[in-house]
Amino acid sequence: MSVRMLAIGTATQDVFLSGEALQPHRHGKELFEELKLGSKLTLDAIVFATGGNAMNAAVTFARQGLHSSFMGVIGDDPAGQAVTRVLDDEDIDTTYLHVADDQTTSYSTILLAPTGERTILNYSGAKIGHGKHTVDMHALDGDWLYISSMGGSMQLLADVVDAAAKKGMKVAFNPGSRELQYPDKIRGLLDDVTLLVMNKEEMQLIVEGDTMEELARHAAHYVDYAVVTDGPQGVTAVGKGKVVTGGMYKDVKVVDRTGAGDAFGSGFAAMVAKGETLEKAVVFASANSTSVVTKIGATAGILHARAHLEDMPLKVKRL
Repeated sequence: MSVRMLAIGTATQDVFLSGEALQPHRHGKELFEELKLGSKLTLDAIVFATGGNAMNAAVTFARQGLHSSFMGVIGDDPAGQAVTRVLDDEDIDTTYLHVADDQTTSYSTILLAPTGERTILNYSGAKIGHGKHTVDMHALDGDWLYISSMGGSMQLLADVVDAAAKKGMKVAFNPGSRELQYPDKIRGLLDDVTLLVMNKEEMQLIVEGDTMEELARHAAHYVDYAVVTDGPQGVTAVGKGKVVTGGMYKDVKVVDRTGAGDAFGSGFAAMVAKGETLEKAVVFASANSTSVVTKIGATAGILHARAHLEDMPLKVKRL
């Protein structure tokens, strides 16, 4: 029987607008996309896609041949219908999907610069834990629970992690920006977390350390697998008695960075869930993230199980 992965969190409809009109301009050290009020600008392309942290993770799990389920809330609207179509097309279990007639599906308009950077205009719509749409803790089921963000509700996050642990589920956690406002509370959850994925600056909020290896080693005191990323500087992962460090997977033209972090975190979790080596987890997560940035949208570039993985130089040390 396939490993059962349950991704909990958000799903959105994303609309990408691109063109030379969105060419960034530098002011001091910052880049800006500038739109003159009252102007009418011509765009080169528009792409409709879906995203959201849990949605993106669920697609990774499904394409890796795992039994993938999505738990979240969408509205009864065209954006929600778009989300449902993708879940069905990707063969993602929607048993835990709730369609709310009193909420609107989350929606993002992404102004995509020719450089691959973007500005996101986000409407935070339907979500678990708001109004009458709470999590049925008794319904949590599977081998792994993947969490990125619960919308900033630390109590809901704590309840979900606790319920998963009591059911014997392994928890993979990639905290979102709202959760990172409460580093002490995140630290307090880690006894029930198996896999923790964060970038360098985020991990420095949780544990002490100047380098990726120091941070990953310190985080590994709390969890079985600790992973620290640092953009083009690569990744360091600690687990199974080893420290694995890798640089950039491949130098590619960046089209859109949306979903790159989700692709990495869910890619790593997928490999660990499948029983792969730590080295394979680092390579696949890096490849998945790299592939995603070469296409518009958070899921278009997510790799399938038979995708060819290129060699990636790794350094391996025993703990």
